[in-house]
Amino acid sequence: MLKKTRSDAVRNRERLLRVAYETFATEGLGVPIDEIARRAGVGAGTVYRHFPTKEALFRAIVADQFEQLIARARELADAADPGAAFYGYFTRFIHEYSTDQGLMDAFAGSSFDIETAEPERTAEFKAALGVLLARAQQAGAVRPDVDVHDVKAMVIAGHAMLGYRGEAGARLIPLLCKALAPDA
Repeated sequence: MLKKTRSDAVRNRERLLRVAYETFATEGLGVPIDEIARRAGVGAGTVYRHFPTKEALFRAIVADQFEQLIARARELADAADPGAAFYGYFTRFIHEYSTDQGLMDAFAGSSFDIETAEPERTAEFKAALGVLLARAQQAGAVRPDVDVHDVKAMVIAGHAMLGYRGEAGARLIPLLCKALAPDA
């Protein structure tokens, strides 16, 4: 017989994930587990019971974020305007995660390599993004020589621009889009 998880344990885990997400997003991966536990109002033992390492905690957060990115790309896969769908996804990705240092660290493979930690999820993400890219290329909205790795690099560049220039960097994102256009 399976033992039912106590409701307070479920709440603690949810609060812990929320606090860890916020902490990693604003401060990156250098924050100690004990500090995350303190901010979540739980003991370090509670953290380690759910997540034996900081990498396991971060992995759970990033996996959830990648699931959201995959779902959003799949929703746009059959859009009537493939170019608008691709560029909308691209710019939204940059803007939404511009303050999420943890996800960008994972996306860039610095201090946490999501491709090694979550190869299946990474492959799903690349496939979903690849569909958007291919449809936009077929529609003539994106250069034919661009691949998923180029798009990934440009997302990281967009994140860096916003990090360096703040919201003033947002004016540079159309330049990234122009670089992807066939007439670039």
